[in-house]
Amino acid sequence: MRKVLIIGCPGAGKSTFARKLSKKTGLPLHYLDMIWHRADRTTVSPEEFDSRLDEILATDEWIIDGNYMRTMPRRLCKADTVFFFDIPVDVCLSGAIERLGKERVDMPWHDTELDEEFRQWILDFPDYQLPIIRLLLDPYEGNVIVFTSRGQADDYIGQQALG
Repeated sequence: MRKVLIIGCPGAGKSTFARKLSKKTGLPLHYLDMIWHRADRTTVSPEEFDSRLDEILATDEWIIDGNYMRTMPRRLCKADTVFFFDIPVDVCLSGAIERLGKERVDMPWHDTELDEEFRQWILDFPDYQLPIIRLLLDPYEGNVIVFTSRGQADDYIGQQALG
């Protein structure tokens, strides 16, 4: 495990898992949200995002946290391990609400209230994003570890095999 993707619905616990995995393995961690978003809530251009992503993908070791469907196929073919958080939407919504007002290392700002558009994105995730992710993951089935609960992710981190 040297090139790792962590994907799933916002609020599922991806970033928390990514931090724990990075600490346990020593692999460098990259948050796609930190590449895409600026602190002033604007975004970089797709070309700049792609360039920065390509720099990461060209290295020998990484953990990349985030979906960003447009570039997911490119990341999947480079990854040797994919952690897919297939968590119930109500848990994801609760997770997004729980982090309100907290400083985050995975975003260049912190929200104090849940934006209605973002809330709807989470609610729609199972219908619109999940089927696409599942299709994209099919060819990589042997490299995909699916978590259906945060407890499963915690248990995985606790395994001695990682240490």
